[in-house]
This record gives sequence, structure tokens and C-alpha cells, in this order.
Amino acid sequence: MKRGKRRGKARGSGTLAADITRDFTRGMVATGLLTAVQDRWVTGAEAPAPRTILRHGLQGGVALAAASVAADALRNRDYARLALAVTAGAAGVVMIEHLLNPAGEPPQERPKHEDPHG
Repeated sequence: MKRGKRRGKARGSGTLAADITRDFTRGMVATGLLTAVQDRWVTGAEAPAPRTILRHGLQGGVALAAASVAADALRNRDYARLALAVTAGAAGVVMIEHLLNPAGEPPQERPKHEDPHG
């Protein structure tokens, strides 16, 4: 039997939607875990609020999914798709920030001389 040349993606690779879903899930879990445990034992700080963990996790998922699509578009020299992926990723992160951040206004920047870890 002849084997035809494979075009497009490598064997075992899924559709674009499956790839985006996979990357979103990876980014969400990784960022959520980092938010939940980072600096807790060093500074003795309390655990972040569940809403904060959710917000950071969702933002991490959107950012990783958008970055993966952007990297693929750059590799294929599809600059319109690259711009769309970066724009959609930024819009997604900002939307999640506005929906899940309980603060009425954006957080203020710390003074440069203040140590963020206490």
C-alpha cells in the first residue's frame, strides 16, 4: 500500500479548536496553581481569595491560548491572524479583569521604594 504525503499538521495533532482548548486549560491550571501557592510559605501571607485564583487562572488560560495561536500564525507568516490573536487575547484578559475584579477602580501602583513582599 502506498502512503500518501501528509499535509498540514503533524500526526496526532488535533483541530485548531482542540489545540486552543488544550492550551487554555493548561494556562488556566498553571496560573491558578501559581496564584494559590506562590509566596505563601515565604512571607506567611494568607491564601488569596478564591475569586482572585479564578480571575488569574482564567486570564492565564486566555493569555496562553492567544499566545499559542499567535506563535503558530507567526510561524506561518499569517500576520492578520497574528494581530487578531494578540488583540483577542488582550481583550479577553481585560474583560476578565473588569468582570471579576471586585475593586471599583484599577489597583494603584506601589511606590518604588516599597517592598511588595512586606
